[in-house]
Amino acid sequence: MENVKARVRSIADYQFGKGVGEKLFPDNIEIQLSPRTGRIRYINLNGERLATLRPTDSLLSLSIKAALFMGENIPESKCFVTVKNDVAQYIAKGGDVFSVHVVKVDEEIGAKDEVIVIDENRKVLAVGRTLLSSTEIRAFKTGVAVKVRHGNRES
Repeated sequence: MENVKARVRSIADYQFGKGVGEKLFPDNIEIQLSPRTGRIRYINLNGERLATLRPTDSLLSLSIKAALFMGENIPESKCFVTVKNDVAQYIAKGGDVFSVHVVKVDEEIGAKDEVIVIDENRKVLAVGRTLLSSTEIRAFKTGVAVKVRHGNRES
């Protein structure tokens, strides 16, 4: 099981930046495997889901719990999209992020990357996937930049 944990951590390092895997996935994580294929499916901590390993591309989809942890403890992660405070409530309820509302986006973000949406005060609003690269998000003034999967209703 240790090599499975190491694999999950290395995927997180690849996806979000060096050292993120070790911080996000401590030794006491529970990894659920698919009963049919035996592949990694879910990563849980104390019975709560942190991430799901997507079968299509073998990358991680984050839960709000993981996003909150990363926002507070791993600010160096390469997965943050910052939006204007005046649209924060809409996004926290699950609304998509439009390019015009983006204040800052991490340079390394590409299209179809897993991201954490935060407001200007670094409060976690949502998790989702980008439809555009960081360069395109900065250049465009119309259109959806991030398709939100889960909003942080506590925001």
